[in-house]
This record gives sequence, structure tokens and C-alpha cells, in this order.
Amino acid sequence: MIKLGKAALFGTAGAIALSAVLTPAASAIIGGHDATADYPFMVSVQKDGEHYCGASLIKPDWVVTAGHCTVNLDPEQLSVRVGDHDRTKGAEAKVTEVIAHPDFSYEPFRDDVAVLKLDHPVDAQPIKIAEEAGPAGTDTRILGWGMTCEDGSECPEPPIRLQELDTDLVPDDRCTENYNAGNELCTDSPTENAQACMLDSGGPQIKGRAGQWELIGATSRDGDADPTCATGPGIYTDLTAHRAWIERTTAS
Repeated sequence: MIKLGKAALFGTAGAIALSAVLTPAASAIIGGHDATADYPFMVSVQKDGEHYCGASLIKPDWVVTAGHCTVNLDPEQLSVRVGDHDRTKGAEAKVTEVIAHPDFSYEPFRDDVAVLKLDHPVDAQPIKIAEEAGPAGTDTRILGWGMTCEDGSECPEPPIRLQELDTDLVPDDRCTENYNAGNELCTDSPTENAQACMLDSGGPQIKGRAGQWELIGATSRDGDADPTCATGPGIYTDLTAHRAWIERTTAS
């Protein structure tokens, strides 16, 4: 997740200060807890061997993530770990192709979605993209290995074990920072001071229940002008709105 007005919120620990603005990274979940269910579709996108962004396995050899997770990166820099709560374990594959949405824009944000082709099918269960995200009030959940506190000096290493946080969709007018109603999801949590943060970008927003999860979103950025991750709503790319492009692009 990206925090507008300052460094990338949803990026790698090494990118907390976002030394290169053109290489935005991902974020971690503040206020969440260790994963309580199996998420065989959960992906750690790794840059040069280190966790960089989250993603979701949608076909045995394709994952979907945030478009900003792919800026200025070549496929050979990226690999994935799939299907384990431990981001250092799980099925491993290399990335052979990076395809961002043709209308993706970083400044201002627009169509923040990309797909990654893997060098071979992995032995893990993909997740289905839902037909629709649902109305405000829909119960959802976000997943990630991002930073677990606001101050990176207090939590310099992202968690090894996958974190989860129960969330829900909230009215569009709750998100104020360049929010695109219709293809983004304004999301908040009933847990106080809890939200995605650095190194969570691209990770899944899901709905349903254990064993029957459906994918609705990908972690994108902060949803208000507050400079902290954990206060206010977050913005998630609505993958159901981008479903046609995703299916067309991964058809080969």
C-alpha cells in the first residue's frame, strides 16, 4: 500500500523511505494477527530474494498484484513464494513476464493492477476472482507480511508469519485521496488503529469463509490525508472491476 504525500506505505523494509520514487514498494498490516486459516493462494513477491509485495495466485502459473509493485522492475529481478504462512517457504517460481494494466498510472493513481507470469505452474490452489465485490458493509479480510508498526525503527523486519485483519467495505465518500469510485474499494477495519502498511501492497482482499474465499481486491494505498497507516480507510484495487482485463491477459 502506498501512503500519498510521503513514502510508499505498502513496500519493502528497504523501501520505507522510498529512496527512488519511481520504484514504489509494498506494505505490512498494523493491528492484525497471525493468520488463522489456510490461504493456499497467498503469494510473497520477492525482489532480489527479499519480500517486496503481496499477490494472489489466480492460475497455477499467474499471479495478480498491484501495478505499483512492478514499476521499473524487470522480470528477472522477481520471484515468488506461494501457499505458506511463512514467507520464506512455500512453492517457489521465477517471474518471466510482468504486465501492468495499460491504463495504470502512479501519479495520479489509476488502474493499480498487474499480473505476473510464472516460469512453471506451482502446486497450490488458486483463488477465484468474485463476480462482484459487494456493497458497503460487506465483510472482508486483508492479508500481508507488511510492517506491523508505524515507526520502522521499532519493527525493522517484516513478520515471517502471514498476518490477517478483518475489514469491511465502507462508503466511497470515506476515501478522499484521488479515489476512483467504480474500480476501487474503500475499506476500513472495525479494529481501532488497524490497516495495511509498508510491504502489504498487492496483497489480497478477500470475502467469504475458510475454504470458500473469493478475491475482490489488491492492496493499493492509503485512503485519507492522515500521514499514518493505521488511521482511516485504505484504498484497494477492485479486481472484480478489472476481471475482464485480467482474464484476457492471462488467457495464454
